[in-house]
Amino acid sequence: MLILVLLSISSIEGQGGGGGGVIDVVAKFGAKADEKTDLTIVGSWKEACASTSPSKIVIPKGIYFLSTATLDGPCKAPIELQVQGNVKAPADPGAFKEPKWIAFNRIENFKLSGGGVFDGQGTTAYKREGCKGHDYCSSLPINLRFDFLTNAMIQDITTKDSKQFQANVLGCKNITFEHFIVSAPDESPNTDGIHIGRSDGVNVLNSEIKTGDDCVSIGDGSKNLVINGVTCGPGHGISIGSLGLFKNEEPVDGVTVKNCTMTNTSNGVRIKTWPGAEPGTCSNIHFEDIIVTNVSSPIIIDQKYCPWNKCKINEESKVKLSNISFKNIHGTSARPEAVKIICSAILPCENVELADIDITHSGPTGPAISQCSNVKPKVSGKQNPAACSAPIPAKPTPTA
Repeated sequence: MLILVLLSISSIEGQGGGGGGVIDVVAKFGAKADEKTDLTIVGSWKEACASTSPSKIVIPKGIYFLSTATLDGPCKAPIELQVQGNVKAPADPGAFKEPKWIAFNRIENFKLSGGGVFDGQGTTAYKREGCKGHDYCSSLPINLRFDFLTNAMIQDITTKDSKQFQANVLGCKNITFEHFIVSAPDESPNTDGIHIGRSDGVNVLNSEIKTGDDCVSIGDGSKNLVINGVTCGPGHGISIGSLGLFKNEEPVDGVTVKNCTMTNTSNGVRIKTWPGAEPGTCSNIHFEDIIVTNVSSPIIIDQKYCPWNKCKINEESKVKLSNISFKNIHGTSARPEAVKIICSAILPCENVELADIDITHSGPTGPAISQCSNVKPKVSGKQNPAACSAPIPAKPTPTA
């Protein structure tokens, strides 16, 4: 169904009847690629959205300035936004009244394509200067928000230097990111590449993510996710969670991460939940065919996740983890703790599998080790380091 919809979107050039066809924002709406005139995207969106036949909006090559935009549905027919140019956000974090730069909201049968760039110009925000005197630091804008979309394709698009998350997916059904590029420096805080929450059927395929936080972060209510062919680094790896911090979190169920490469990241593949706090579940999670190079924590389940010591560290997590596999993961660890599976003492992890693990570490602190707590994993194939063979220190190394 999604393929048919996207084929119909890609074949609309020259169509008429009920509106539709191609809308060039320069030719029709007088948009200027001068880096200072605000891009007139909302008017073209409204025209295309009202069309009863498929429409395509084109932002031609050039460098444009866009203050902010919320592109709302529902639309009457499939719609594509083809961005060929470079679109820049205001550099001043104080210019935003809401934590979003460009938002796509409640649209069905949507495609974002074109090879263009969304530049959040976030360098100033990364320094966090003046946060005590301003309230914008707690609500910095996300470059691209995808809220409540159904049947969507995000293809051949780059998002760079967002002031907060690069892309946020909330309440979506059947949305695919393909050849999606994220670019931000490793010192950029809270700039998750793609954050996914309360969505069903999200695919992240053949994409490249370089950022200062999780390359992909998966929040509560996420189900039927596939992450395949992603290269990650710098960044914090591919993470499920953190879970269990807030009341009424929805289950995470059905996540497959496969054929991915992590290079110089602080984590590889990870599940993280808060100690104490709130209950939840996370199940049917599969990490397979992963290459790690100089990754600080290549394989990690951390149910004592406690950044900035803001948690009840002496309590146990109330998030139940089950049916989790780590298969064919190999490469090098930057620290000795190559495998660390720290589960809850009150809700031990169930049905965890380690198969064909080969991760080495060379350094003054000795070879790679594997640590386990409150879990009895099923083990098969090569196990380097030997599964669960090292003791847990009294104060485990915190993870980012």
